[in-house]
Amino acid sequence: MKISSTALLLIPVFMLGCAQSGRPGPAPALGGTTWQLVRFQGSDDNEVAPKRRDLYTIAFGAGGSLNVRFDCNRGRGTWKSPEASQLEFGPLALTRAMCPSQSLHDLMVRQWPFVRSYLVRQGHLFISLQADGGTFEFEPAP
Repeated sequence: MKISSTALLLIPVFMLGCAQSGRPGPAPALGGTTWQLVRFQGSDDNEVAPKRRDLYTIAFGAGGSLNVRFDCNRGRGTWKSPEASQLEFGPLALTRAMCPSQSLHDLMVRQWPFVRSYLVRQGHLFISLQADGGTFEFEPAP
């Protein structure tokens, strides 16, 4: 059997994807899941965590709709995953209440357009920003 050079190039990429997710195959579907924020780790290793995880949630609708809660504000938008592990959020229609000074609301809104990929590992959802800008870690919402 003859293996093309393209196939040989794709084998390491496939294996890398399997190693990162901890299991073979494509990343799990997000539709119909709801997550709450555990922490944000910036590219500078600065880490911030909410005092109340339940105030920072993302609910992925099966049809591409999205509902969020960022502390004292709620919003709706869209999401899509054009390829395995890729994630794109559309613009958010978000309420504009003034959140407390320790809120992570501004951080989440500011980083929203830069989300590019996701990974589910050990039951947690990791959403990464472009250019290694940082990673949001979520756990399943109760």
